[in-house]
Amino acid sequence: MTQITRSFVQVQEGQVHLRSCEARAAAPGTLPLWMIHASPASSVSLTGLMSLLAERRRVIAPDTLGNGDSAPPAPAAPDIAYYADSSLRVMDALGIEKVDLYGSHTGAHIVAEMAIARPDRFGRMVLDGIAMFSPDDKQEFLTHYAPAVAPDAFGTQFHWAWHFVRDQAWFFPYFRRDAEHLRAIDAPSAEVLHRTTIEVLKSIRTYHLAYRAAFAHPDRERLPLVQVPSLVMADDNDPLRRGVQAAAALLPGALKTILVGAERPDALARKAALLGRFLDEGTL
Repeated sequence: MTQITRSFVQVQEGQVHLRSCEARAAAPGTLPLWMIHASPASSVSLTGLMSLLAERRRVIAPDTLGNGDSAPPAPAAPDIAYYADSSLRVMDALGIEKVDLYGSHTGAHIVAEMAIARPDRFGRMVLDGIAMFSPDDKQEFLTHYAPAVAPDAFGTQFHWAWHFVRDQAWFFPYFRRDAEHLRAIDAPSAEVLHRTTIEVLKSIRTYHLAYRAAFAHPDRERLPLVQVPSLVMADDNDPLRRGVQAAAALLPGALKTILVGAERPDALARKAALLGRFLDEGTL
């Protein structure tokens, strides 16, 4: 496994934290891969996939502003276009001109806007789970999914964050805790729950901003503007898998797939191989 290094880069909002892997054996002309994580944690959620993908390419994964160890966003209510612009500014600060893109969940909305804003800077793009919600669903999620949380004298933020992370693994949406909304998958390990909860607690005052930006993103209007070759995918246990068909239909010439057997031990290796084929050859 390739070693993942951690570093910071300065942008106007403050320091952005990122994880990166150097390629073990990149072919000439292979673009680096720029990876944007899902909410609510940070790029720590991508480390397993990063290590595998670094077999053939350099991989960089920043913590989005207001998540993990990155500075908070400047606006009180940032939108997805702001997160996309901030990610482009991180690329500039690192002196990186062109990359392939990968985004998961909230990250999928962000990389789509990056591709729209600067198609000349990107090769291929992967959307791994994207929420193509109806207007009613968007409003429900904006209202209930990501409440603003602040530390208090009783430490209720610790209790809240643990159950927020745990219940997302059991229900979708997590605030509908009934049989109809059970995900019916194995619970994450205690280590994964602990690690993710710690990441949420680091950014407890701002974790909700990226969520709300994703829920408010006008994805059905914006995705047809993407000009880079795209793959839309999801794991078969991903609650956002229903969005694959809708998103792919809006992206000109996009490929689409569902990764079957996402709970099998070899799932991550199979996902890395699938992504590698698409990024190298544009095929599945």
